[in-house]
Amino acid sequence: MAAHLSSGRVNLTALREAGRRELREFLDKCAGSKAIVWDEYLTGPFGLIAQYSLLKEHEVEKMFTLKPGRLPQADVRNIIFFVRPRLELMDIITDNVRRYDRGRSPQRDFHILFVPRRSLLCEQWLKEQGVLGSFIHREQYSLDLIPFDGDLLSMESESAFKECYLENDQTSLYHAAKGLMTLQALYGTIPQIFGKGDCARHVANMMIRMKREFPGSQNSIFPVFDTLLLLDRNVDLLTPLATQLTYEGLIDEIYGIQNTYVKLPPEKFAPKKQGEGGKDLPTEPKKLQLNSAEELYAEIRDKNFNAVGSVLSKKAKIISAAFEERHHAKTVGEIKQFVSQLPHMQAARSSLANHTSIAELIKDITTSEDFFDNLTVEQEFMSGIDTDKVNNYIEDCIAQKHSLIKILRLVCLQSVCNNGLKQKVLDHYKREILQTYGYEHILTLNNLEKAGLLKLQTGGRNNYPTIRKTLRLWMDDVNEQVYSGYAPLSVRLAQLLARPGWRSIEEVLKMLPGPHFEERQQLPTGLQKKRQHGENRVTLVFFLGGVTYAEIAALRFLSQMEDGGTEYVIATTKLINGTTWIKSLMEKLEPAPF
Repeated sequence: MAAHLSSGRVNLTALREAGRRELREFLDKCAGSKAIVWDEYLTGPFGLIAQYSLLKEHEVEKMFTLKPGRLPQADVRNIIFFVRPRLELMDIITDNVRRYDRGRSPQRDFHILFVPRRSLLCEQWLKEQGVLGSFIHREQYSLDLIPFDGDLLSMESESAFKECYLENDQTSLYHAAKGLMTLQALYGTIPQIFGKGDCARHVANMMIRMKREFPGSQNSIFPVFDTLLLLDRNVDLLTPLATQLTYEGLIDEIYGIQNTYVKLPPEKFAPKKQGEGGKDLPTEPKKLQLNSAEELYAEIRDKNFNAVGSVLSKKAKIISAAFEERHHAKTVGEIKQFVSQLPHMQAARSSLANHTSIAELIKDITTSEDFFDNLTVEQEFMSGIDTDKVNNYIEDCIAQKHSLIKILRLVCLQSVCNNGLKQKVLDHYKREILQTYGYEHILTLNNLEKAGLLKLQTGGRNNYPTIRKTLRLWMDDVNEQVYSGYAPLSVRLAQLLARPGWRSIEEVLKMLPGPHFEERQQLPTGLQKKRQHGENRVTLVFFLGGVTYAEIAALRFLSQMEDGGTEYVIATTKLINGTTWIKSLMEKLEPAPF
C-alpha cells in the first residue's frame, strides 16, 4: 500500500517517479532475463520506491540476498548486484563471482549497481581481486531522499551521525546536498536557506557550489518550498535520548519501525475461534505497514499515547453502528449502497482490530513500574532536578544489569541537561558500567564523549536552564505532549524561525553549538511568489544526523495549527530513536584470535 504522497500543497510523487525512472533505465540496459542479488539493507528503502511488479515488468525473475558462497541456481541471462559501496560487501561479491560455474551457463553477464554512489575504492578492490572485468555495467543509483510518507523524506543512512561527528567524514553531507539539488530540480529553487550547526553550514556551502558549477540546473519551476531549514542533530542532543510518548514514537521505541514496517509479537493478532483454547498460535511475527494511507493510523499516530484509547473506542462504536445499518436496508437500492460500502467498512474494522492489539501491547509496557520510574528520572533531569550527582535509579539499574543502552541513554541525558558531569560523577558511572558490562565498552564511552553526549563539566556555566526557559522547553500545561511536558528544542527552533524570526533568540542561538546563518537563492524573474491571502508558507526542515517520530509529530502539530501559517515537510539522514542512535555509536572490542 503506497502512502498518499502529498502533504497539503506538497506532492512528493514526482520524487518517487524520478527514482523509478532511473531504475527502469538501468534495468533496460541489461537486456534479457535477470536475477538481483540484494545487499539486505537496501531491500527496505527500495521497497518504498518500486514494488516487485515494476521489477517483474523488466524481466527480473529471481531475487537473492547477498551472502558468501556459491550463488543459488537461476536460469537467467543477467545477474545484478545491488549494493552499498562497502569493502566488506566487495569481498562477498568477489567470492560469489569466483565460485560461479561458467561451465554450466557461459552466457551469463554480471552487473553491479552501487547505491547511492560508485566508489573508486571498491572498484579498485574488485580489480585487485581480479573480478572487476567480470562486470559489464558498473553504475550508480542515487537513492538520496526516499519518500516515506506525504510529508517525510529520509536518506536512511544509518551511520551518518557517526561519520559526521566522530569520523569527520562528510560523505553523507554530500549526499544530503545532492538530494536537495534533486529536490530543487523537481520542485523549484528554494529561495531562503537557514541553518544551525557545522554540518548545516557544510551542506549549504555544497549546495551553493553545486549550483555555481551547474548553472544549467537553474530551472523555471515555480518554487514549492519557501524555506529550507538545515539543523544539525548535535544542536539538540537531548530530544532523541528522552522516551517518545506519541503512539508512533512508542511503537518505534518498543518494537522498532523499519522502512514504514513494524514486526509485532503474533499472539495478540491470532484470530479467536470458539472452543479451540490456545492451540496453533502463530509463531511468525505479525508484519504491518504503518503510514498515512491508513485512515485510522493517520489520525492517531501523532497523539500522546494516553489519548489513543478514547479515539479507538469512539471508532469502535462508529464501525459497529455502520454494520448495524444492514438490518435497516430494505429496498434494493439501500442494500446495493450498503454492499458498496462494505469493503471500506471491513478495512476500517481490521485496521481498528490491529491498532487495538498494538495499543494493548504498548499499554502492558507503559503501565509497568519500571517504565514509570525511568520516565520520572528523565523528567527530573529535563526540568533540572538533581542533575549534578550520581542518580540512585541509574545505580540500581546497573546493579540489576538492565540493558546497557537504557543506562547509556539516561547517563547521556543527565550529562546533556547538566552541560557535562563533574569528574567524580562521570568517573563513578564509567567505572560501574565497565565493571558490570565489560571493559570492551570503553570504546563506546569514548565515542559518546567524542559526540558530546557524555562529557566532563568544565568551568563554564550550565546554559541548559537558560535555553530551557527562553525557548519554553518545559511546560506544565501539556497539550503538545509528544514528550510528557517537554517540547523538542529542534522543533522550537523551527517554530521561532517562522515567527517572530531567529533575531528574537540571538543569545540562545549563540549558546548552541555551531554557526547559524541565512542564505538567499536568486529566483529567475517571474518566479517570485506572490502569496495569496491565507496561503501557508512551506518549510522543509532537514535534520542532519537523524530525527525522531516525536519531533515529526511536533512539526505536524505546528502544520495543523489554525493560525500557524506554515506547513512543514521533514527530511533527514535517518529516522532514529534513542536506542538505534546510541547503538550506531557503540563499538565492540572483539577478543584477539589467539
